[in-house]
Amino acid sequence: MPPSTSIWSPLRQPAFRGLWICGAIFFIGAGMQTMAAAWLMVELTGSSFLAALVQTAVFLPMFLLALPAGVLADTTDRRRLISGALIAQVGASVLLAGLVLAGWGGPTSVLFLVFVCGCCTAMLTPAWNSSVVDPVPRAEWPQAITAIGIAYNAARAIGPTLAGLLFARLGAGWVFVVSVFTTVVMWESIRRWPPRAHPPSSLPPERLWGGMLSGLRFAWHSRLILAQLVRVMAFSAAGSALWALLPVIAQRQLGTGAEGFGLLMGCLGTGAVASGLVIGRLRARFALDHIVAVSCVVFAAVMLLAAWVRVPLIVYIAMAFGGAAWMATMSTFNTATQASAPPWVRSRAVALHILSALGAFAIGSAFWGAVSDIAGLTGALVAAGVLMAAGLLLARPFPLRVGADHEVTQGTPWDELFVEAEPNPEAGPVAVEVGYRIRPGADQAFLDTIARMKAPRRRDGATFWRIYKDLGEPSRYVERFIVTSWADYLHQRARATVADRAIETEVRAFLADGESARMSHYIAER
Repeated sequence: MPPSTSIWSPLRQPAFRGLWICGAIFFIGAGMQTMAAAWLMVELTGSSFLAALVQTAVFLPMFLLALPAGVLADTTDRRRLISGALIAQVGASVLLAGLVLAGWGGPTSVLFLVFVCGCCTAMLTPAWNSSVVDPVPRAEWPQAITAIGIAYNAARAIGPTLAGLLFARLGAGWVFVVSVFTTVVMWESIRRWPPRAHPPSSLPPERLWGGMLSGLRFAWHSRLILAQLVRVMAFSAAGSALWALLPVIAQRQLGTGAEGFGLLMGCLGTGAVASGLVIGRLRARFALDHIVAVSCVVFAAVMLLAAWVRVPLIVYIAMAFGGAAWMATMSTFNTATQASAPPWVRSRAVALHILSALGAFAIGSAFWGAVSDIAGLTGALVAAGVLMAAGLLLARPFPLRVGADHEVTQGTPWDELFVEAEPNPEAGPVAVEVGYRIRPGADQAFLDTIARMKAPRRRDGATFWRIYKDLGEPSRYVERFIVTSWADYLHQRARATVADRAIETEVRAFLADGESARMSHYIAER
């Protein structure tokens, strides 16, 4: 039977359900903290730039720390990583709440402590995102990721709305106190349902810098992942204008206070939740590019409407459609990224998705805030809407699809590793040559087929790849690639997928009768 498209299917797993509920509570607290900080900045300074800078303080750490955090999540104990980040966030949130309640919280201290909380969230997010789906079968990952997106966007509806009510009655300090308790709830969930341990490996462990380079190399040479990262970056950079300028829309365009701003956020979140309930069925019927294209057009229209319309009810309704479009697009990108990455790099793929989406969001928020101060709110929103629509042109060079099982499942190496004595793991560079003596008349077909090996070799660790023809024996070709160290070569061998092995099978089908591919290894001595 085909997997269910219902988001309720993964929620039948007790561990996923518990992590999902506690994650939703944490998201609510984060949304409350962001809303209160943004509105407090408006009250303290009256500057739309500084109000938008709160979004930058929340999401810029993702740009700075997501990839190192992804490497740590792929190579270390995820439970300790998540717990440590949450404990640090509790400390920063307690300090923020104390300063504001005491009346000592100025713009600088608020932005700094919000930034610290953002750093903590950035450190835990790749590990949490990659581990929360562990209890769920892979076939149900799209539904699980959508359920997480619903929780996140429901929190964006509930959190700001609650924060607006609490802010109006008790002030920002008590909003920050609530966020402390929601962080503690998240920590308790990790203690009760810890992430699954990484499978044991005899390979040398990756180091932080090398792990970052391998993650970037993988994304650059994987057409699936690269397309998703480019598209999410363009969408997030343009769409950040609406989110960043919501306080200004509420205050100047609609003439509402903190409660009105919270309601705008709530409408965006409500639309996102509604979209999440049906997105599984839409993905089963329509191509990913069609869903993203329609969502981009809808979100661009919402920004244009917010730029000119001053009737609150119309703007609130439009925000619900904007939230639905945002959820449909971002959950599609997130699902495609996670499902297209093999296990060894999945946290790093999540980190790069976060880096692309929220890094662009953070920089875009600051940019659109500055544009609003210079060209006015209407000008900024119109420009963002036009850019959002122009992003549809990326669909042709960067098409979207989800990786198949054989593209993410580890394959068995073709050849045994015959070396007289294994070198030190750090020794290198290592040159690997594979010789092929092919049957007559198959040269062009052989070259076309083996050219498809370049991307997998480079993606999994090679810094150089080329195919050579033997001038002394025209039927003989040599594939040559270079890897930085012996440890990196061992990792590269282990990373090849079933799809990669299928290409190698096609390549070896061109061998002359009685011939076999001959592999040689060389290590740099000088």
